[in-house]
Amino acid sequence: MTDASPPHKRRVRYAGTHPRQFEEKYKELDPTRHAAEVDKVMQRGQTPAGMHRSICVDEILAILKPVPGETGLDLTLGFGGHTLAMLPLVQPGGRMFGMDVDPIELPRTTARLRAAGFGEEALSVHRANFSELATLLPQAGGGFDFVLADLGVSSMQIDNPARGFSFRADGPLDLRLDPSSGQSASELLLCVTRHRLRDLLTDNSDEPFAVPLAAALQGQYLETTVQLADLVRATMELAYKRSMPAEERLAETKKVLQRTFQALRIEVNDEFGVLDTMLLNLPACLKPGGRVAILSFHSGEDRRVKKCFQTGERNGIFSSVAADPIRASYDEQRSNPRSTSAKLRWAVRALH
Repeated sequence: MTDASPPHKRRVRYAGTHPRQFEEKYKELDPTRHAAEVDKVMQRGQTPAGMHRSICVDEILAILKPVPGETGLDLTLGFGGHTLAMLPLVQPGGRMFGMDVDPIELPRTTARLRAAGFGEEALSVHRANFSELATLLPQAGGGFDFVLADLGVSSMQIDNPARGFSFRADGPLDLRLDPSSGQSASELLLCVTRHRLRDLLTDNSDEPFAVPLAAALQGQYLETTVQLADLVRATMELAYKRSMPAEERLAETKKVLQRTFQALRIEVNDEFGVLDTMLLNLPACLKPGGRVAILSFHSGEDRRVKKCFQTGERNGIFSSVAADPIRASYDEQRSNPRSTSAKLRWAVRALH
C-alpha cells in the first residue's frame, strides 16, 4: 500500500530571530495560512512579500462609478486588487476584462480571482500589453463603460530578487516585465551607445549625473543588480565633491540608484512608447460617456496622460477631464508609503 501524501518539506531557515530575505518570509508568502502575520506587516506600513497593495481604490471607484451590467477593463491587472473591488459592482450582468504582460504573475492573479468566485462569464483575463486594448473590442461588445490603468510596477515584482527590479537584493539584471520578450537591462548596457545611455537616464528619470553614469556603465558586462549598484556607487564617489558630508552622500546615492534602475526599466520595457500607443487608441475603446482613470508614478507618464486628456477635451473627444491630479490621502500615504508619488487623472468620453 503506497502513501499518496506528499513528502514533508521543511520551511526555509534564516539567521536571527526574523526573516530578512524575500524567500525566507514564508508566512507573508502564504497569506491564506498566516493572515494575522500579514496584517501585522501592513499595520507597520509595509507591503507583505509577494503581495501588492492597490492604491487609491476608493478614489478610483468614485471616478469610474461601476454599476450592474457594465463592461469594464483593467489594463494593468497586476495583483488584481482594483479589479477585485470592481467585480462585485458590475454584477449582475456585467463583466470585467483584465490585461497584463507579466507571464509570471498573471496566472497567480487569475487563480486568486477565480478562487474568489469570479468565473469566465464575470472576468476575462488576457496576457497582452495594454497598447493592444483595441483587440478586446469584439469580445466587449464594441466598447467599454470604464477603463483603469495603474502604471506602477507591482510590489511583488519589485520585491522579488529573482525578477531583478531592485538594487536592494542580489538578482539577475533583467528589469523586464515580460522576461521572455525583448532585451534585458544587462544586454542593453552592453550594446547601447554612451550618448543614448546619457539621454535615457535624463529623459526617463531626470538624472542629474547622467554624463558620468553613462561613461561608467556603457559597454559594461553586468550580470546582477548588485554589480550594477556597486558600479553606480563607485561612480558617484568620484563625482561628489570631497566636502560633501557622508550622510548626504548616502542619501544622494540612494536616489541615484533608484533613478538609474527606473531609467533602465522604462527603456527595456519601452514604457513611454506603449503608453503613447495606449493613449492614442483609448478614446475609440470607450463607449459614449465612458470613464477612464489612469494612475501614474512618474512625471514623464503624468505629462503624457495630462496632454492626452487636455487635447481630447479641446477636440471634443472628452466632455470633461481632471483639472488637477488626485493624490493618495494622508492616511493612505502613511500606511502605504509607495502611494506617495501616485497621481490619478480621469476623463469622460463625450456623448457623441
